Amino acid sequence: MPDDISQQYLENALAEFRQLKRLGDRALEQLDEAQFFIALDPESNSIAIIVKHLAGNMRSRWMDFLTSDGEKPDRHRDQEFIIDSSTTRDQVMQWWEGGWQYLFNALEPLNPEDLMRTVMIRLEPHTIVQAISRQLTHYASHVGQVVFLAKHLKSSEWKTLSVPRGQSEQFNQKMIERSKTSSKKTT
Repeated sequence: MPDDISQQYLENALAEFRQLKRLGDRALEQLDEAQFFIALDPESNSIAIIVKHLAGNMRSRWMDFLTSDGEKPDRHRDQEFIIDSSTTRDQVMQWWEGGWQYLFNALEPLNPEDLMRTVMIRLEPHTIVQAISRQLTHYASHVGQVVFLAKHLKSSEWKTLSVPRGQSEQFNQKMIERSKTSSKKTT
C-alpha cells in the first residue's frame, strides 16, 4: 500500500507541475513582446523577471537534484531580478522552457522508493517529498503572478484560462453530463 501512495504522490506532483506550466504557457502566449517587460510600479516585477527568477530557481533546485545542494554555488539569485535592455521575448521563453526541462528531467525518473531520500537545499536536509512540495508551492505562487499580470495587461482581450465569468452553472452541468456519460461507458 505505501508504494501505491508514493506512486500516486509522484504522479500527482508531476501532473500539478505540468498543469502549472500549461497555465503559464497559455498566459504567456497571449502577450506581445513589450508586455513581457512591463512592471506595474517600481517595486513590481515584470513577467520577464518572474520567468527569469523561476528559471534560475528551477535550474538550481533540479540540476543534479539527487547529488548536489539545491542552491548551486553559481546561482546569483539577485541577478534574476535584473533584465538587460537587450533581452527579448525569445530569450525569456528559452528561460521558461529550460527551467521546466530541469524540473521534469529530475522528477520523471524518480521511483516511490526515492521519496524519503534526503536532498539538500541551502544546506538544509529535505526529504524528496518536502523538496517537491516546497517547489510546487513556490512555482504556483509565481505562475499565479504571471497569470495575474498577463490578465491585467490584456484587459478586455484576455482569453480566460478557466471557467469564464457567469458560466459556472453551464460548466457544472457539462461536468455532470460528462460524468454520466463516463459512468455509462464503465457499466
